[in-house]
Amino acid sequence: MPPTTTHDELDHQHSGAPFPSPPPRETLDAAGDLLRALAAPIRIAIVMQLRESQRCVHELVDALGVAQPLVSQHLRILKSAGVVAGERAGREVMYRLVDHHLAHIVVDAIAHVEEDRP
Repeated sequence: MPPTTTHDELDHQHSGAPFPSPPPRETLDAAGDLLRALAAPIRIAIVMQLRESQRCVHELVDALGVAQPLVSQHLRILKSAGVVAGERAGREVMYRLVDHHLAHIVVDAIAHVEEDRP
């Protein structure tokens, strides 16, 4: 396993390097939209559930312990941001993550918060 680099070491490594060019504005705007879509505890919990497997609304309601209309509202936001997709299976709609990179964003955010706790 490679050695771990600390935040101080990263700061030191980059202190003399020129700043890279930022991505195009459209890319930054899209990334901001994506992060805003993920910026709610229930939506984070939905992504965590969907990283395990696809789920229908009632399974998410049961797992999260929140009302069905609230889960549906958050799924609409995630769907419009391109985070989840739904596919009808009989009377149910099965929701899945569009891209598992999205789960990594959420998992990394949770890990960051948990490692900074005393």
